[in-house]
Amino acid sequence: MNNWKIKVSIFINYFLFAILLNSVGAVILQVQNTYGISESSASVLEAFKDLSIAGVSFLVASFIVRIGYKNSMLIALGIVSITCLMMPFLNQFWMTKLLFASIGTSFALIKVSVYATIGLITKDKNEHISLMNFIESFFMIGVLTGSFVFSAFIDDLNPQSPAWVNVYYLLAGLAAFAFVLLLTSPLDESSIKKESTENTLGGFNEMLRLVIVPVVLVFVASAFIYVLIEQSIMSWLPTFNSKVLHLPASLSIQMASILAASTAIGRFLAGIALRKIKWLFVLLTCVVLAGILVIVALPLAKNLGDEAITGWGNAPIVAFIFPMIGLVIAPIYPAINSVILSSLPNRQHGVMSGLIVIFSALGGTTGSLITGHIFEAYGGESAFYFSLIPLTILIVCLIVFNKLSNSEKVELKSTGGH
Repeated sequence: MNNWKIKVSIFINYFLFAILLNSVGAVILQVQNTYGISESSASVLEAFKDLSIAGVSFLVASFIVRIGYKNSMLIALGIVSITCLMMPFLNQFWMTKLLFASIGTSFALIKVSVYATIGLITKDKNEHISLMNFIESFFMIGVLTGSFVFSAFIDDLNPQSPAWVNVYYLLAGLAAFAFVLLLTSPLDESSIKKESTENTLGGFNEMLRLVIVPVVLVFVASAFIYVLIEQSIMSWLPTFNSKVLHLPASLSIQMASILAASTAIGRFLAGIALRKIKWLFVLLTCVVLAGILVIVALPLAKNLGDEAITGWGNAPIVAFIFPMIGLVIAPIYPAINSVILSSLPNRQHGVMSGLIVIFSALGGTTGSLITGHIFEAYGGESAFYFSLIPLTILIVCLIVFNKLSNSEKVELKSTGGH
C-alpha cells in the first residue's frame, strides 16, 4: 500500500498544530498589549490549552480505536478550522481562551491518532523510529515558522492594534486544506478494529494500574518537570524580550524562534550522541549546562543602555544567548519517553502515550502559571531564574528513573495483564 499521501497529511497536521500550540507565547504578549490584560491573567491561556490536552487525552486513549484514527484527526481539524475563523470576528480575551481550549482538545486527538497511525503505515521498527523522529523534527520546523508568521501580522507602531488576529484567517485556511487532504487519504484501520473489544473502563483501569508502578511514577514526574521548564521559558520568552529587553513586539516574537531552532538542533545532535553514550550521562550533562546558561546569561539583561532596538543587528547579546538553552534541554524529553516505552510491551504503548500527553500538559500549565505570577510580582529575570529549582529536582528524578528502569523491566511488563 502506498502511504505517501497519509504521511504528507500527518506532516501537515503536525506543522499546523506546532504553530497553533506554540503561538501561546506570542498571544500572551499580544493580549497584554491589545486587551490590557495583566501577566498573571494572560498566563491562564496555557492552562486552557494544556488542561484540554490532558483531559481529552485521558478520555480518548481508551476508546479512540472505536472512533477511528482518521476520523479523530478529521474532527480535530474541523474544530480548529471553525475556531480560527471565529477569532477575528469575536476579538475578545474570552475568545482566546476558547481558541486555546479547542486547540488543546484537537491536539490530543491528533497526537494520539498520529502516534498510533505510525504503527499502521510502517513496515518495521527502524522505519517506525525514523518516521517518528522525522515527524517530531517537522514539529519544531512548525514552531520556528510560527514565530515569523505571527510577527508578520503585528503592528509595532501601534501595539494595541488588534490586526494580529488576522493571522487566524491564514491558519483556518491551512486547517481546511489539511482536512481535505486527510479526507482523501486512504488509511487501512482494519487491523486495529479487531483489537477494540476491550471496554472503556478496562482502558482506564489499565492506565491507573500502570501509573502506580514506581518506575512509571518517577518517569511521569520527570516528564512533568521537564515540560514545566520548557513551557515556562517558551511561553514567556516573547514577553521577556519585550518587557525586559525592550525589543519591539514583532522582533520579540521573531527572536523567540531561536529557542525553537536550538531545540531542533539539540535533538538532532543528541540523536547522534545517544547512539554511543549512555543516556543518563548525556541528560545529566544537559541539565547542568542548562543551569550554567541561566546563571551566565540572565545577568546580561541588566544595564542594556538607552539605544532604541530596531532589529536583529542591534539586539542585546542576551536575546541570542539565553534561547540557546533549547540546545541543551532538547534531548531530555524524547530520551526519557524512549526509555519508558522500551520498558513496556507493545500493547501498553497506547496507554503510556496517553499518560505522557497528560502529564506533559499538566507540566506545561503549571510552568506557565508559576512563571506568569513571578513575572508580574518580581520581574522577568526572577521568573527565569526560577527554572534553577526544577532543573535541580530533575537531576534527582533522572538518577532515580535510571535506577528503576534498569531494575523493574520484568516487573513492569507483567503489569496490567488480562
